[in-house]
Amino acid sequence: MEQLAGGAELERYARQLKLLGEDGQRALKEATVMVAGIGGLGGTAALYLAAAGVGRLILAHEGIILPPDLNRQILMDSGSLGMERISTAAAQLKRLNPHVEIEGYNAKIEYERAKPWVESADIVIDARYDFPERYALNRLCVDTATPMVEAAMYGFEISLTTMIPGQTPCLECLYPDVQPQWEPFGFPVLGATSGIAGCLAALEAVKWITGVGTTYAGVMHRFSSLDFACYSVTITRNPNCACCGEGGKP
Repeated sequence: MEQLAGGAELERYARQLKLLGEDGQRALKEATVMVAGIGGLGGTAALYLAAAGVGRLILAHEGIILPPDLNRQILMDSGSLGMERISTAAAQLKRLNPHVEIEGYNAKIEYERAKPWVESADIVIDARYDFPERYALNRLCVDTATPMVEAAMYGFEISLTTMIPGQTPCLECLYPDVQPQWEPFGFPVLGATSGIAGCLAALEAVKWITGVGTTYAGVMHRFSSLDFACYSVTITRNPNCACCGEGGKP
């Protein structure tokens, strides 16, 4: 079992030790979380997971930093325009917490390429911006029995649920893969809204790892950042789901 690195870590996490206890903090240190997508939502989640003391973060996101990213992607800054997004994010996170191991991949989520990343994670946060990658990640989590926090936002609206293979619905149960029309870079986004979604996703992962509180497993939570209206609904598996149901088995 991993040990906290003496006084330095105990002091760093002193305020949350009152909530999680040393066992919970140790569980975070022993955990690996994969964050798929480090934009406004995923970048915020990664930031707070690193701050909380998750031992290892696996990050995946392709491309370079562009001006339209800067209204919400808080791991990026104006001085990094044109630079690789993933290496910039990893450096920022290491500056925040040098105790956290960062593993970054400048890549989209493709089944074979991402399989070892998912397999080595205790839980995955899905923060990708397009459906093909979300579906690929969902299938990977189902095939490897890896829990996944499914977090998304559009405009002022946020949705969140935690998916546990074999117990809760998977993404395709809720949204069958029918290749919906999707303009990944055209949807409206306010940084504060994506930040709230990222914080909720990070909190879900922390609760799952430490066993503190109740996650949104089997429950879809919807929240409007415009008027703070919210509701939660129970969601159930589709036995004929092409991914996780009988229909998805050979």
